[in-house]
Amino acid sequence: MDYPALLVGSIPLATAEDVFRLIGPTLGRYLPALPDGETGARRWWVARLHQQVFNHHPDIDVLQRPLASELETAQLTRRGRGRPWQFRIRQGVKQLTFPKGLGYVAAATDSYAVFCRLRAEGVIPAGVRFQVSLPLPNSAASPAVIQIEDIARFREALRIALRDEALAIAAAIPHEDLAIQWDGSWEITDVYEAVPGLRAEGAMERNVSQVRELSRSLPAAVMVGYHLCFGTFGGWPRLSPTDLGRAVNYANRILAETGRTVDWMHIPTLDRSDPHFYAPLAHLEPQGARIYLGLIHNMASFSTRLAIARRYLPEFGVAAYCGFGRIDPALVPGLIADHLTAIEALAAPTT
Repeated sequence: MDYPALLVGSIPLATAEDVFRLIGPTLGRYLPALPDGETGARRWWVARLHQQVFNHHPDIDVLQRPLASELETAQLTRRGRGRPWQFRIRQGVKQLTFPKGLGYVAAATDSYAVFCRLRAEGVIPAGVRFQVSLPLPNSAASPAVIQIEDIARFREALRIALRDEALAIAAAIPHEDLAIQWDGSWEITDVYEAVPGLRAEGAMERNVSQVRELSRSLPAAVMVGYHLCFGTFGGWPRLSPTDLGRAVNYANRILAETGRTVDWMHIPTLDRSDPHFYAPLAHLEPQGARIYLGLIHNMASFSTRLAIARRYLPEFGVAAYCGFGRIDPALVPGLIADHLTAIEALAAPTT
């Protein structure tokens, strides 16, 4: 079934149960899968790994810590990120590994238990899957926090660790109930040649190569999706490209080289109404994946942007540009209303 909408992941509520009780009855029937909101420290996205994993790893040196006043999530919502973490691999370490894991398995199994209970109560519609969102390795180890000479070793260690976390989650949750989404933000920035310290040459390949083994071993019954993002840390968007060309090229490479069926691909958009920005969508090659465009923002221009995107890609679903984890929780009901408006507009006959 081609579900009309996708929730990228994070929602700024206190618990997974709060998220399921809010989203299940309102948007649940429109979604392929329901995320747990990435509550708690996961709302920091990869910054959680910096503080909870890298910071305590015996083979990683901490070169710089945020100021004590910047350790709360507020540092991620304003323009500018303050003083970021900085790490390097400790001298003499031949191979970096994460034997204690990254923490995603426990979070997924805890939330899934709540998911099952609320589904049995009828809060969550039958048929909707449980969605687990994981960062792509190159986002988890961005040059913003890793010394550039160590970046390749960090990324390889995280690729293995994230693959193992995904496999462990699939072993713990029934396959027909599970959807795993890979989130890529620094990847998009890199393919647009906008990451300080990384050479433009080879940008596409280093961001495609990481996906080739992440999902290949997952059971076929587990749904797999991707969320690409222009970045929200310090304010959205962190990256404002002139068009969707490189995002489309990267999406095509992911879809071709993941090594298994990809069930959905999310591509962000900006608040732009010029056809030039959307024209590259004509070159998208979905290969059976459901495409979701991140059009749900500034609803005053939504209908215009929807119509323009349809000129180049007639069939797609809708989503926000990113998750909501770092916004004011008071805005969440309005965002749900925006999704319902977008879903209605998507279903309306075109003229």
